[in-house]
Amino acid sequence: MGNIRGWDIAVVSAAAILFALVLANGAEGGELVGAGAVIVAIIVVWFALGRGSEDGSPRAITVSALIVVLSGVGTAISPSMATAQAIAFPLLWLLAGSTRAAVVANVSLAVSVGTGYFLYLGGTWSALSQAVVIEAISLAGSFAIGFWITRISEESAERARLIDELRETQAQLEAVSRDAGAMGERERLAREIHDTIAQDLTGLVLLAQRTRRELVSGSPTVGETVDLLEDSARTALAETRSLVAASAPVALAEGGIRAALDRLASRFGRETGIVVGVVGETPPLDRDTEVVLLRCAQEGLANVRKHSAASNATLELTVDETSVTLIVRDDGDGFDPALENDGFGLSGMRDRLTLVGGTLAIASSPGVGTSLTATLPRSAVLA
Repeated sequence: MGNIRGWDIAVVSAAAILFALVLANGAEGGELVGAGAVIVAIIVVWFALGRGSEDGSPRAITVSALIVVLSGVGTAISPSMATAQAIAFPLLWLLAGSTRAAVVANVSLAVSVGTGYFLYLGGTWSALSQAVVIEAISLAGSFAIGFWITRISEESAERARLIDELRETQAQLEAVSRDAGAMGERERLAREIHDTIAQDLTGLVLLAQRTRRELVSGSPTVGETVDLLEDSARTALAETRSLVAASAPVALAEGGIRAALDRLASRFGRETGIVVGVVGETPPLDRDTEVVLLRCAQEGLANVRKHSAASNATLELTVDETSVTLIVRDDGDGFDPALENDGFGLSGMRDRLTLVGGTLAIASSPGVGTSLTATLPRSAVLA
């Protein structure tokens, strides 16, 4: 029902003003007592029934009917009581459960007050015409204000509904965004783990197998292999710590991408016996671009180790006006790129490049080696 306390004040204030008008118009005797009784009755009806009723409820309908009747009776006793419409019309709009019910209640009030006028003025044709004119004007004013307030109320309710829907939609979008962010982070971690820790562990397994063979055969190079095994383990540990700290790869800590590729090639050659050459220089690159290039180089060499049976490989780094390109080339067995590949490495490399606007091209055929070409936009290069 809105602000009940405000309506309490309005009803009491209107009753006081109404009684003052009755006195000012010279009412006395029975007219004064009757008008006063009606005013008190209106106050009692409001505080006893009206202020706690729900819009359109049977209780509200009862209050509306009593207000209509009391207003008409009051006007029949004293014409000054017609001023009660000033508070009665708004109360009827307030108590009605719908616009149609409010219109019916307002028309009933106008008829009731008009009848009171007609009776007070003697029931003549002149009194009837006067009552009709006065109540028509009053009713028109009530309709104008009532419909205007109703439209504002409906628009406010619609805005409130739209705001609630917007908030609900925002909450859903936030949930979707969180899920997408979590999924993206899981995919990123999967790529990082595959390109770093998983490859390092693969190298450790191979070095452990090599160490066992050298120990069995009594090879004099077993000490060198153990040193390499320890170095690989330390590198894996450092990469793990770097991943946990969400920082750039340890290999990029000094010298940029070219130095990191040199270290990667040297370590890979010592672990596998495959000779890896590094070709090309680049201008300074931003760290994110260097990370992508290094991960692509690591994955490319991991594929060389696992599948190629190559004796030589090359990491070729070039920059032109539009792009930065890394080519991982080997002289191994090669394969048919058209065949379905269920591994994670190449798809992970392609996804990583796609995230930065890059592309991956694969050129290979059985018996002639493989060439992986990773291309990033030239905009990634710093001036």
